[in-house]
Amino acid sequence: MPPERYRFPKSHRLLKAAEYEAVFAAARVSSDRCFTILMRANALDHPRLGLAVSKRKVKKATARNRLKRIVRESFRLNQHHLPAADFVVLAKPAAAAAERKELWESLARHWQRLSVEAAVS
Repeated sequence: MPPERYRFPKSHRLLKAAEYEAVFAAARVSSDRCFTILMRANALDHPRLGLAVSKRKVKKATARNRLKRIVRESFRLNQHHLPAADFVVLAKPAAAAAERKELWESLARHWQRLSVEAAVS
C-alpha cells in the first residue's frame, strides 16, 4: 500500500471548537473501560479525529501524551477502514494505567464497532 494512505494530515483532524461541539451534540457512542469514542457522520470523504484527554481524568502530562500518541497512531493505521465521520476520543482514568496492548485492542474494537454501526445506518 502506498505510504500516502497512512498519513495523518491536518485535514484529518478536528481543529475548531465548533467541530467538537457538533460531534458532542449528536453522536453515536462506543465505550469501554479505557475510552469513550463519539462518532458523527461528516460531509467529507474521509474520517477526522479529535482528542479530549482531560487533566481531570488522566493526571500526569506524560500519561496524557502517551495516550494521545497511541490513539493518533491507531487512527492513522485504521483510517482507510473507517467511515466518513468525525471521531472524538475521550480517555477514562483506567487508560492511564493500562498496558499498550490493552489500549490498542480497545481502540481496534471501537473502530470495528463504529464502522459496523455506520454501515448499518
